[in-house]
Amino acid sequence: MTGLDGSFFRLHEKGADVFVRLTPKSSADRIGPVEQLSDGKAHLTARVRAVPDKGAANAALEKLLASELGLPRSDVKMVSGSTSRLKTVRLDGVPGKLRAVLEAIAAQAKPQN
Repeated sequence: MTGLDGSFFRLHEKGADVFVRLTPKSSADRIGPVEQLSDGKAHLTARVRAVPDKGAANAALEKLLASELGLPRSDVKMVSGSTSRLKTVRLDGVPGKLRAVLEAIAAQAKPQN
């Protein structure tokens, strides 16, 4: 997926918003692949070991994304979906660089069989 309409992220002047489907209580922390919902919207899948209690899974997602994207933890913030599996995470940074990193991560993230 690229940064065009219907993709798993949207660029803006201060960075990017990433649409994520989070699965807590997983056996490992991992990112990917990009999947498409029945309504045509795409999202990056993520799994974290943390439980969805008192924001622990959301914090684990922010930490995982920061690590995977090479961003400071302070540049990754959840902006919507804190109690939902579908979340929007805001990344602060240079939009062009974020696009390249997000597209590379999506290309490397293969579906788990």
